[in-house]
Amino acid sequence: MQDDQDNGEFPVSDNPESNQTSYDDEADARDSRTFQVADHGIALSPVPPAPARPAHAASSAGAGAAAGANAAAASSSDDDHFTLRDFFLWCGVPVLIVLLIRIFAVGFYEIPSRSMMDTMVPGDRVVTSKLTPKIFDLQRGDVVVFKDPNNWLNEEQSSAPGGGYLIKRLIGLPGDVVECKGAGQPVTINGVAINETSYIRPGVDPSAFPFSVTVTEGRVFVMGDNRANSADSRYHQNDSSHGLVPISDVVGVGLAKYWPLNRIGGLDAHHEVFTDVPEGGSAV
Repeated sequence: MQDDQDNGEFPVSDNPESNQTSYDDEADARDSRTFQVADHGIALSPVPPAPARPAHAASSAGAGAAAGANAAAASSSDDDHFTLRDFFLWCGVPVLIVLLIRIFAVGFYEIPSRSMMDTMVPGDRVVTSKLTPKIFDLQRGDVVVFKDPNNWLNEEQSSAPGGGYLIKRLIGLPGDVVECKGAGQPVTINGVAINETSYIRPGVDPSAFPFSVTVTEGRVFVMGDNRANSADSRYHQNDSSHGLVPISDVVGVGLAKYWPLNRIGGLDAHHEVFTDVPEGGSAV
């Protein structure tokens, strides 16, 4: 045993715990010797060489590294596996969102008639917001899509957008008095004349004939931008609704034209035209 220590070798016991304790004690002795030399300048003496790490420690480290590599490989394998749940997350959820938006938020229509020229022409396709009037209030100037209230389509020159629907501009709200004295005269709302040149088709009168309508509760008064070719509220004053459209029949407000490409653009409501119009009286 003495010869082994003189040769710089350290005995290794068959007991792994004993080996580890011996290894730690000898390492501490070497560190202590190093600090003494540095602090006191004492004469250097041979420092015992670093003891060999016990075989079982190296084996444990190797086993740990191998286990880590196996775990990483297993994790990578799990990540590469595309499950049914992943399919629904990446494919099903986006489709569901699009469907919900299509059903509850927006509508799409094709314009078949000339009643809204030049704002819209036959063949234009428009997108509408279904949030108005369900959530947001209607305003004068809005381009509205509504269900045919009293067989108005028989008066139009062609079929309705999307079958059974019409599209016009909202001119009067409940309580408004909408009037015109005839050709060459402006439309007035609650006694205030409005300048409609920003959306009426050029060269067309606001109305070729006189009319006066009081808009009743829960209804609106609508007109086409091409007044010379629009069978709108003016033409149906003898029906059961007196030419007025029930707000409950309004299914959306036009936002934009999306087709054809050379016609893409927003649908301006021109709310500024009605800025000076006072609120109407109590609707009956």
